[in-house]
Amino acid sequence: MDNPYVFITRKIPNEILTELKELAEVSMWEYDDKPVSRERLLEEAQKATALLTMLSDPVDKALMDHAPKLKVIANLAVGYDNIDIEAATNAEIVICNTPDVLTDTTADLAFGLLMATARKITEAERFIRDGKWVNWSPFLLAGYDIHHKTIGIVGMGRIGETVARRATGFEMNIQYYNRSRKKTAEESLGASYVSFDDLLRTSDFVVNLTPLTAETKGLFNYEAFQKMKKDAIFINVGRGGSVVEKDLVAALENKEIVAAGLDVFTEEPISASDPLLSHPNTVCLPHIGSSSIETRMEMCRLAVRNIVKVVKGEEPETPVNKRAFR
Repeated sequence: MDNPYVFITRKIPNEILTELKELAEVSMWEYDDKPVSRERLLEEAQKATALLTMLSDPVDKALMDHAPKLKVIANLAVGYDNIDIEAATNAEIVICNTPDVLTDTTADLAFGLLMATARKITEAERFIRDGKWVNWSPFLLAGYDIHHKTIGIVGMGRIGETVARRATGFEMNIQYYNRSRKKTAEESLGASYVSFDDLLRTSDFVVNLTPLTAETKGLFNYEAFQKMKKDAIFINVGRGGSVVEKDLVAALENKEIVAAGLDVFTEEPISASDPLLSHPNTVCLPHIGSSSIETRMEMCRLAVRNIVKVVKGEEPETPVNKRAFR
């Protein structure tokens, strides 16, 4: 029997791989600043027992059809919309993700992005670096208060609840929209469950934290932005595909909303010429929601542990399609 073979699609620290290297031959894409090519990924998948992938790596049925030895794909993300789950399950390939470990870190970033957008923090930082601060005036770079305002969270999963918990420190009125009610969040955080339209209509800050599904794709279109307050601020730390980006640009241009803070985009990396980047009322980040050293290290450890367990014939810690485990 051949030794297990594992391919990792981006450079991660070698010290995380000790146990895996005792169990299998491990190969790793040699760059951490550019994605693995499709050709290389197909080539590696053909001989791999396991793949450790990124959210930016498309893992489709065509790839899995050419991967006869593949048993597990560990995605270094909580999301997995880059993977054809149905095809993987049919092929008895276990898909794993990295939930929970990134919840607090992503919530920190979401609230930090909200604050940066509302208080024009990045714009103010550029202002002083560009030598434009030559005097003081009462409304110089005046933004919007956060405390005592209403935050509307769309997608009240683990991260949504954690963002809501941070909002309590600002004495915000918390409301949310979700596929199902979260009574524990209502009881512990004082959050109110409202309809999507009511959330849009009454929130000062609309925070999207939904996964990308058929129901959430293009959820935030021009009609949705029109329903928001004229001085509302939109924050997206969920998925770029939930937003019709041309409609967001139009909503900003037409003053349907006042500002937007974005950590995710439909196409990533976003083009430097994208109008979202040049709009004065946007704060744009390069998908760094879970990007703290501590959290990324723990995500890598969890992904590796999942691979080790499947290769050993054990059930992984965080399977997405548990029925594929054999």
